[in-house]
Amino acid sequence: MAGYLEGKSVAVTGAGSGIGRAIALACAAEGAGVVVADYGVTLDGADPSSEVADGVVSEIEAAGGQAVAVASDVGTMAGGEAVVQAALDTWGSIDGVVCVAGILRERMLFNMSEEEFDEVVRVHLKGHFTVYKHASAVMRKQEGGGALVGITSGAFVGSTAQANYSAAKGGIVSLTKSAAIALRRYGISANCIAPTARTRMSENVPFEIETGEPEDVAPMAVYLMGDAARSITGQIYTVVGPRVAVWNQPGELRSAWAPEGAPWTPTQLEEWVPATIGVEEHPFMAAIDDRLRQMKEKEASGR
Repeated sequence: MAGYLEGKSVAVTGAGSGIGRAIALACAAEGAGVVVADYGVTLDGADPSSEVADGVVSEIEAAGGQAVAVASDVGTMAGGEAVVQAALDTWGSIDGVVCVAGILRERMLFNMSEEEFDEVVRVHLKGHFTVYKHASAVMRKQEGGGALVGITSGAFVGSTAQANYSAAKGGIVSLTKSAAIALRRYGISANCIAPTARTRMSENVPFEIETGEPEDVAPMAVYLMGDAARSITGQIYTVVGPRVAVWNQPGELRSAWAPEGAPWTPTQLEEWVPATIGVEEHPFMAAIDDRLRQMKEKEASGR
């Protein structure tokens, strides 16, 4: 056992498989007591079971670590509270949380049902809120504060067939940045990881993407909950295989004032927007076009 998180207690949601499991195992290996929180649902959110969380706890204990399983729906206030309370009941503190839990309901926007939108946002975005809320309420009063780690995705800038997932991941970015601003005075950091890894959520992606393994993501989560990263907050880090990157902070680029300070007219904007204010190219649109071309070429060649 190493000791990067020695003496800390952390909670990881969605920890029964994939990235969440890898993070839970890594935290335990670094000396943390770990709440393994997983509702044990299928990819679309059905058939809940506690077996997956219990299995990861058994792995951690077999390796000499400490863990406790919680099977609660973090998309509810009671579920998020149960995750935090498990850490308090077992170790008396909650020093870090990593929110990985999520489901998919893939559909083109014009075919998406209200239920498909609501459920994805509820589990991903509200699942972050419920855990952040209850964890930060404790962290702000305890010595040493704590760390909130959200799991977003590069899809937060837009998605072709996952508008619900993209909206939820964008909300997680804004929620986490808001937490960073509001909670730093209490010694609480809040950051996002945007991972790309081979998991059950990535199995259905119809084109090749840069990817890695769930275990590649875990070191960043451990680092962000460690004492050395206490001053780092409000950041988004990509982790894919051996590559780590930091995202830019959004802000205005160019502006223009209406002539003579009067309100703009559509005709004036027709002239000024292209010539002076400009249009920023969407970073993924060209990539999507290229991937669609690759798919058509593969289909044509019989691959």
